[in-house]
Amino acid sequence: MPYIYDYPRPSVATDIIVCTVAKPHHILLIQRKNPPYEHMWALPGGFMDINERLHDTAKRELFEETGINAEQLNFFGVYDDIFRDPRGRTIGVVYYLLLQNFIKLHANDDAKDAQWYNIENLPPLAFDHSLIINDFKQKILTYC
Repeated sequence: MPYIYDYPRPSVATDIIVCTVAKPHHILLIQRKNPPYEHMWALPGGFMDINERLHDTAKRELFEETGINAEQLNFFGVYDDIFRDPRGRTIGVVYYLLLQNFIKLHANDDAKDAQWYNIENLPPLAFDHSLIINDFKQKILTYC
């Protein structure tokens, strides 16, 4: 069924924070294969398909980009800065997963690479992912 609207609509995407509980905390980042921010590091994530629920989008994107099959992801927050994505108006819903140990990673799909980084020593990040990670450190990791 076609959809026709007289007003612009935003895209919806998910981002997933995967972080180790043990200190020093490490966070999973993917290296982007495609523009925008080609070759830069980012949180795993991507756009929601029309036939998906948000939680399913997050699980799919995490698996496609890193090989991690997560049954349960926790809701973290919504990021809706008007200019957060140069491709257009995008609302990001962020989920997280805390792990006891590192998991072996397999970069796939539109991820060129996937690596664990010490959360206190991150490379420059794409989009608003530095803001998201800083919020996560304050709101979640403070209690770990």
